[in-house]
Amino acid sequence: MSDKDTSHPSTTPGAAAPHVLPPLPYAENALEPVITAKTVSFHYGKHHQGYVDNLNKLVAGTEYADMALEKIMAETAGRLEGAAIFNNAAQIWNHTFYWKSLNPKGGGEPPDALRQMMVAAFGSVDACKKELVDAAVAQFGSGWSWLVLRGDALKVVKTANAETPLTKGMKPLLTIDVWEHAYYLDYQNRRADYVNAVLDRLIDWEFALQNAG
Repeated sequence: MSDKDTSHPSTTPGAAAPHVLPPLPYAENALEPVITAKTVSFHYGKHHQGYVDNLNKLVAGTEYADMALEKIMAETAGRLEGAAIFNNAAQIWNHTFYWKSLNPKGGGEPPDALRQMMVAAFGSVDACKKELVDAAVAQFGSGWSWLVLRGDALKVVKTANAETPLTKGMKPLLTIDVWEHAYYLDYQNRRADYVNAVLDRLIDWEFALQNAG
């Protein structure tokens, strides 16, 4: 292997710079037919990789060069002079979290412990899912729909562009990407169809429960 090899070594959000693209948790075609391999190839291989490449260029020679990803996000959140660095760092983190929020064997009913939390917060599992869909559809332009813990209570929130609940005092449990590059090749302007399909067939409720622990 040459020193110019750019294959994707195993890492996680928070690994020290230089930052690398974390591996997908599954094959590019594993989410079909809900999300096609073509969409995953562009989304992961071009967009997600692009944020990694941009961040490495932006932090080179700066005080952020040796910082972990989450530290960079914390240091640059809300700072105008750090906006470009934050945007790329947060998009790396958000996308890695999104891929982990999906599972080829996902969807269905949440595990009982999470179901109880959803019922307590929203009245029912279906009501929770409806809030996730509503947040995704209501997000104007690019952004994310999230299930989070705020204190001890489950909440659904939406964020624009690269914003993330992680820097707003909330604990993300799962997310759905509603940037157009996440769904437009497969669903065109039918964002709600994409979000409903993800929740019905791909969302990883077990991942959400693990994050709630």
